[in-house]
Amino acid sequence: MKREKGKLTRKSIVEKSLRLFSEKGYYNTSMADIVQATGLTKGGIYGQFKSKEEIWHAVYDEAVNIWRSKAFRGTREISNPVDRVGKLTENILKDFLGAKVFKKGAFFVPMLFEFSGHSVNMTDKISKGFEGFSNLLYRWLKEAADAGLLKKGLNLEEIANFIFISLNGATSLFVATKDPRIWQHTIRQLEFYVNQLKRG
Repeated sequence: MKREKGKLTRKSIVEKSLRLFSEKGYYNTSMADIVQATGLTKGGIYGQFKSKEEIWHAVYDEAVNIWRSKAFRGTREISNPVDRVGKLTENILKDFLGAKVFKKGAFFVPMLFEFSGHSVNMTDKISKGFEGFSNLLYRWLKEAADAGLLKKGLNLEEIANFIFISLNGATSLFVATKDPRIWQHTIRQLEFYVNQLKRG
């Protein structure tokens, strides 16, 4: 019973902190803000986490889980890896970014900007996540190339990085402007670009 209560308390801290970090940023969120949002005492929070940074790491993991639930929806059923890439990018732009799953529309890119030059540890964690995503795009493109679905002579690593950079560029602009045309246009142009890679 006590362990179950501790899990619920920890879950509440993570959920409320995710909302705060998304809205205010990490450095502009104080422990007092987290205390107020959760309705717990400082002792209650420190009973679950040793520091605000430890809370952030748990929040990051939760944000990744939320992102995955949106980004990969419907992709596993698609056997064609080129179409899978298209579905993934559409999900990220429409169902994650455009749907404003997080208050500002995004979590990872704003956090990376905030931590750059301040926290190597937290910057590295986000960067490694980005690298893993870019590698996934490469693997799917390589699968497509091996199956003879793509034009010959393509630099798959550069293509994967270009798609990744396009997604993050759209994210940055959307967070700054809240203009839905950014993610809408990016979906259409990435779809056009990916289709140009296909073997005729």
